Amino acid sequence: MSKRNNIILIGFMGSGKTTFGKWIAANKKMEFVDTDELIEKENGITISDIFASKGEVYFRNLETDMLNKLLERDTQNCVISVGGGLPVKEENRELLSQLGTVVYLWADADELVKRLSGDNTRPLLAGGNLKEKINTLMDARKEIYDSVSDIKIDTKDIAFNDMFSQMEEFLQKNM
Repeated sequence: MSKRNNIILIGFMGSGKTTFGKWIAANKKMEFVDTDELIEKENGITISDIFASKGEVYFRNLETDMLNKLLERDTQNCVISVGGGLPVKEENRELLSQLGTVVYLWADADELVKRLSGDNTRPLLAGGNLKEKINTLMDARKEIYDSVSDIKIDTKDIAFNDMFSQMEEFLQKNM
């Protein structure tokens, strides 16, 4: 199966997937899709509440189901933002690569702490030392993000235009 013309944004929570994704969609006349928003809408409950009532494994299965639905719908010309933990599940990594070009938005732990301080909507970061939790999760996910992504973009102190230029340059050379 050939790659579709979608851009899939992966990365740690707070890396800018939703914000950058909406910018790309608005500026490049693409549709924006956020898998977390779709899951919340379909289930009538927030991600935090899904984690609290059903657990992380249940939520990860919902993510897999959502990726399969996007593939079944023959989703095209979309910017798809996925939850930070979605690529951890091996089955999801294959589905991501079938959906389109996978772009890893990266930021270091200090930058993520700045962006995520005071955000109470992230169940995996609740309670305890925020920087320690971020470092632990980043260490566990780094190789996974690197292995599934087609391109990695550092999001610290860079304008969206420049981020998109890096992506476009990669796509022109490699697709």
